[in-house]
Amino acid sequence: MAELIESVEEKTIVDQQKTVKETPPEVRRSRSGFWFGLVILLIIIVVAGAGYYFLQQLREKQEGLGGEMKGVVSQQISDYQAQLAAIQTQLAAEQADIGSKESHFSNTIAEFSKLHDEKLETVRKDLTEEIQKLQRQLGKTRGDWLLADAEYLLSVANQRLLLMGDVNTTLEALAAADQRLRESGDAAAYKVREQLAKDISAMSKVAAVDVVGIYATLQNLETQIDSLTLLLPYAGKEVEEQPVVPASKPKAKADDLLGQLESMVTIRHVQQHVNEILTPEQAQFIREQSRVKLEMIKIALVQQNDTLYQASLADANKWILGNFVKDKDADHFLAALEKLAEIRMRSQFPDISLSLKMLRDITKLRIETDKALSDTSAVTKKATEQPAAVENPAVTPAQ
Repeated sequence: MAELIESVEEKTIVDQQKTVKETPPEVRRSRSGFWFGLVILLIIIVVAGAGYYFLQQLREKQEGLGGEMKGVVSQQISDYQAQLAAIQTQLAAEQADIGSKESHFSNTIAEFSKLHDEKLETVRKDLTEEIQKLQRQLGKTRGDWLLADAEYLLSVANQRLLLMGDVNTTLEALAAADQRLRESGDAAAYKVREQLAKDISAMSKVAAVDVVGIYATLQNLETQIDSLTLLLPYAGKEVEEQPVVPASKPKAKADDLLGQLESMVTIRHVQQHVNEILTPEQAQFIREQSRVKLEMIKIALVQQNDTLYQASLADANKWILGNFVKDKDADHFLAALEKLAEIRMRSQFPDISLSLKMLRDITKLRIETDKALSDTSAVTKKATEQPAAVENPAVTPAQ
């Protein structure tokens, strides 16, 4: 471009020099001005075209650079948007996890708080009940303690009578309860003492079982088992050793020999056929089994179990009749068993629970007693006011 401009300027100068030589000065001046203006105009046009050309190139480069930058920026923006979406997704997951954990913790705290409140309420109720019991205990008078003691004694009396049939202990407990009620001085306990008097009278008519005497009788019967004769014969009987006859003595007589033979051999008649001969072990088993029968009777006696007592006696009686000879010893043994069978462990005991029920409901008795006393005082007051009204007839009830 610069070379073009220089060539144009040189050509213009050469043309001007020729014109100056050929034309006159005035004409040369006018022409030189024209060409100078024309050159300036061309220069301006060339500069404008070059500028426009360079401007277009610059715009194209800017557009290219702008497109590339726009693509890079768009790619980066899309990458940033993808990363932002991933971060938002992760944040949402974290928020959901935190929400679930918060809900779980809230539920756990609520359950723990509820359980803690329930435990506190239970402890509070227990403490309140214990405090009330302690206050009732501290607020009791000597009469209240005596009434509680009497209630305990009546409870013991009912248990001993119903569970063990202990008549003597029951009578003692009833008497002790009556003594406690008398010492309490409570007017409401009069009806309870009245019922206690009936219970003591009814219990006095009950015959107590002599447990110690019956037990001693059974012990004596156990010692008699070895003296009973077994119904079946058995081998292994002990034979008494006979004294050796000295050789120097004369020959024994026939009756002495018969006597020795009778001492060695026993002839016994039985009413049933003998099918077998017992071994010593079987004979010992029969006697031991008889002792077991008597032990069962003792157990029933200690337990005051009348059903087991009677069943064990019947079993022992049947065993003796079936395994031993009915001789004098067996008859005495069976008679003792029959006498024991006549004893009843528990007769028809009277009901002594009414006095305990009345004492446990002492509050109701106190209300009834107070009402009866108020009615009696009202009647007495009315009876005392009637003679005064007769003496002063002029006085009216309104006055």
